[in-house]
Amino acid sequence: MGNVLTINSGSSSIKFSVYAPENSRLLSGRLDRIGLPAGAFIAFDGKGAPLFEERTRFQDHVPALKALFDWLGKRPEGEDIKAVGHRVVHGGRITSPRVIDQGLMDTLRALVPFAAEHLPHEIKAIEAVGNFLPGLPQAACFDTSFHTSMPPASRTLSIPRELREEGVERYGFHGLSYEYIMEELRRLDPDRASGRVVIAHLGNGASMSAVKGGRCIDTTMGFTPLGGLVMSTRTGDIDPGVMVYVLKKKGFGADELNEMLNRKSGLLGISGISSDMSDLLEKEGASRDAALAVEVFCRQAKKFLGAFAAALGGLDALVFTAGIGENSPAVRERILEGLDFLGIELDSEENRRNSPVISRGPVSVRVTKTNEEVMIARHTARVIGLD
Repeated sequence: MGNVLTINSGSSSIKFSVYAPENSRLLSGRLDRIGLPAGAFIAFDGKGAPLFEERTRFQDHVPALKALFDWLGKRPEGEDIKAVGHRVVHGGRITSPRVIDQGLMDTLRALVPFAAEHLPHEIKAIEAVGNFLPGLPQAACFDTSFHTSMPPASRTLSIPRELREEGVERYGFHGLSYEYIMEELRRLDPDRASGRVVIAHLGNGASMSAVKGGRCIDTTMGFTPLGGLVMSTRTGDIDPGVMVYVLKKKGFGADELNEMLNRKSGLLGISGISSDMSDLLEKEGASRDAALAVEVFCRQAKKFLGAFAAALGGLDALVFTAGIGENSPAVRERILEGLDFLGIELDSEENRRNSPVISRGPVSVRVTKTNEEVMIARHTARVIGLD
């Protein structure tokens, strides 16, 4: 038995938590603006109260992680860390969490072209832990694993065989969040959890998954986290001809196109104001562009919800989660408006309260806070053998 440190590495930030053996959180925090001016190291205790804050610059992920390990070494919660669990965005067709060894590292490096926005930072974090804390076992928990149960018709993209044989297919992401939500639904409503479920993970990154009999059968994100729903700064699904147009007409290179699709589109691209849904909801009365961004977001989500209900052959439960899904009654209401034919009857008062159940019809509509970190801790304890 022992504590588990969880690490979630992004391009310019690292989120961390320390969990005790019974899955109670002891510490959490983040290292922000890595590689940028005005960086910060912020930590909180198990109840979320501020514990530590330092403004400093981190040249890259390695000194940021060194600062974290130095600080943890002076904390009682850090003295009994027996394993480190990493969120890894892409695991290809790996179906479950794995203990990290040389073979797995070779696999992750080979997958870098599939997730160039994420995997290099995650690999650096794994290597840094190995250098700073040699001998400490590490586990990789993959956002793609949840979706490996999808049937071939859901995974297959309509592209030439040559590309498909290279591994270009639909993988799906946000899998750790979906796992947690399904565990919670099994605890709260086991009958519906074993039926036809749609989970809407609506945050800065947004996706939906269709789950039948506890197994994912379809999801909105595809080969990368860029596809599917409209997101804060990502396009979601668009006509591929738009990219051909931009490459030819604007003379963009691959990096410029990637920047446009991932960081300048979505809610930000439509509104020209903000990538934050709460900002746009506040400004939609005075800004037609803000109102249009909100409308496009909700319309796209409604379309995918209807498509997944069709793929499932009906709907028993719908779960909203992540930042927008958990905290925006207005967005939930707009997505669900007019879907009574699916058996969805929104309870407006419970929706305004962000209640756990916001429906009164045959389809149970829930609002559930996700927790990817605790899933990483649980998986790590299991595969390392701490539980």
